[in-house]
Amino acid sequence: MLGTQKRWQEDLFVAGPLSSLIPDDHILKQVDKVLDLSWLPKEVSGLYCQTNGRPSIDPEAAVRLMLAGFFQGIVHDRKLMREAQVNIAIRWFAGYRLDEKLPDHSSLTKIRQRWGADHFKQIFLKTVQSCIDANLVNGETVHVDATLIRADVSWESLTTEHAETVVKENDLETEKPQKRRGPRKNPPKPRKRSTTDPDATMTTSSHTYRMEPSYKQHGAVDDVCGVVVDVEVTTGQASEGSQLPEQIERIEENTGRKIQTLSADAGYAHGKNYEHLEEKGIDAIIPPQKQNNNPKCLPIRLFKYDGKNKIVKCPGGKILTRRTENKQGWIYRSRAKDCRHCKLRKRCLNEHVKSRSIMISNGYEALLRARRRHREPDEKFRKTYSRHKWKIEGMHGEGKTQHGLRRAVRRGLANVAIQVYLTAAVINLKRLATYAGGFGDFMRSFFECICIYLTIQTPRKEVKEKIESKPYLAKAA
Repeated sequence: MLGTQKRWQEDLFVAGPLSSLIPDDHILKQVDKVLDLSWLPKEVSGLYCQTNGRPSIDPEAAVRLMLAGFFQGIVHDRKLMREAQVNIAIRWFAGYRLDEKLPDHSSLTKIRQRWGADHFKQIFLKTVQSCIDANLVNGETVHVDATLIRADVSWESLTTEHAETVVKENDLETEKPQKRRGPRKNPPKPRKRSTTDPDATMTTSSHTYRMEPSYKQHGAVDDVCGVVVDVEVTTGQASEGSQLPEQIERIEENTGRKIQTLSADAGYAHGKNYEHLEEKGIDAIIPPQKQNNNPKCLPIRLFKYDGKNKIVKCPGGKILTRRTENKQGWIYRSRAKDCRHCKLRKRCLNEHVKSRSIMISNGYEALLRARRRHREPDEKFRKTYSRHKWKIEGMHGEGKTQHGLRRAVRRGLANVAIQVYLTAAVINLKRLATYAGGFGDFMRSFFECICIYLTIQTPRKEVKEKIESKPYLAKAA
């Protein structure tokens, strides 16, 4: 029998609560069970006048609107408010009734400008603490990596700094005359920058791709459940390796626990980082950078470094001594008379150079120890680094493909930081909602099967010790 649907008669009243129209497995309904923003009004109350002006939008409702947009992959305020007009789940999650007027999209922009990035960082840190309270964060093993975020600028806005540099130099010459010098042999290349977003810098993730105006997100993920424990935003040209010491301090401050193992890619394989991790007692799972197998001259790895006496011995048996120090380390130089009659001179020096100079970077001894370990990596190194590839890179991919982090929505370092903090908060809330919304029952039954299997091959006492050694396993089992 063919059925029909009467569409011409609208309902004047809707029987039942608004939540009954939303499926129980909807992501916003699951997140609502674990999201607590009751502390937020008191946190931002100092930014509003308490005796004058019209009432503002409820801070919790505004943040819930923003989070709902990120959960749906909607990062633009106009599109978010259009969707909220017809999306019952977003209305219910933000606390608006069907007949209640939603705020204008410009109100969310003003809220971000008024609060600043620090208050949104507090929202992210609260999600980290919630995951810690739910035993989703161990804090012992952490995976660190950085990714680029394309700036919200067009190619037409890019310009070189030629004119500005010339004007600045002319102003300096008029203020204080200087001695004229000859032209530089290798003048610096003019840098491109965007006139609409000066904070964005030109960079690329690989030499095979062209440079683009970008920002860089430095993230850290806990090994247990993939909870984001730290995020920070810098310009695209900032080196991720130089950010590691500060990032370690932030991670331990956010989690309240000391890191025991840290994994990262070769971009962090600096001698200073290896040395810093050794001083803090952290096991560094960082593969060293690849060395050139076909160098033009004898590579540095053939020179033996004596850290006790602070000297370097070349392959010919001659001594190189310390000469000059810079930010990277010490420059060691040989004597010209030692190199003049050396048998390896043609392979070691250019015909126009009289002596050999090499750079011994800071933490060079720690770097050598890391290279020796990487030649024959142990089982812990292989397993941890294999998890690094999909833990931290998976987090970056999730933010870019599902939550709009591939491209910056707004301009300026502070605005991009707000976008990054909200994206990280959304990812953590997903982890927390998954665990609290039925994941525990699944894990319990799963680990019961594992325990049954283990009891066949190992004594029951050892199985119990294995489970109790991991807090999240003990709670799930």
